[in-house]
Amino acid sequence: MTESPYNEEIRQRIAWFDMNFAEVTERIASAAREAGRDPADVRLLAATKTVPVEVINHAIASGVTLIGENRVQELCAKWDDLDKSVPVHHIGRLQTNKVKQVVGKVSMIESVDSLRLAEEIDRRSRALGVTTDVLIEINIGAEEAKSGVLPQNAEALLCAIAPLAGVRVRGLMAIPPICEKKAEISRYFEKMYKLFIDFSAKSIDNITMEHLSMGMSGDYEAAVRAGATIVRLGTALFGARHYG
Repeated sequence: MTESPYNEEIRQRIAWFDMNFAEVTERIASAAREAGRDPADVRLLAATKTVPVEVINHAIASGVTLIGENRVQELCAKWDDLDKSVPVHHIGRLQTNKVKQVVGKVSMIESVDSLRLAEEIDRRSRALGVTTDVLIEINIGAEEAKSGVLPQNAEALLCAIAPLAGVRVRGLMAIPPICEKKAEISRYFEKMYKLFIDFSAKSIDNITMEHLSMGMSGDYEAAVRAGATIVRLGTALFGARHYG
């Protein structure tokens, strides 16, 4: 028997992924069917923060079709060895001075919450001759410590971003507050879905509401039932995060 070339942590993370991927996929599909939705309308994004590139590439080879990175530095460190056959989203907070490091690499930036950030993405995108898809991050719980535009200010931000030629808004993203009860988190997801539908009904140039990114490892089924089109799962796929 040939010995695995991977170290113990990588072997463990691969084993965890292999054990959980099919179950997670089926639970997403089941939640969609419960809500009368087509499971094909919900995309699983593998959130790969702190996940070694060998594990990410294994996940892609096993059927993961979308990945997301939280940190610019980590994305850049993995980039050369990363299997680039699937799209990569930037899903974490993004500082304007780091925009140049992600534009041209990622297919979407999910965490746009200000005109200043959108303008920098626009500037860097036009310099490369590309258009960058973005989601507007909504601070649905109005939490002071969290990024995201407040719901009542979201339409004004959409209208301000609309003229930017290098940016294309394709939907909304949110990280609701931590809730002890499932009913509480579901209410935040339902508020996001209502906002998503409300904006879908408006005719704003260069703005389309195709994607609603919400739901993570602890609450993704509720998010799917509420209308999420992208769920971002890390721990549920790869096990507990390893820092160091």
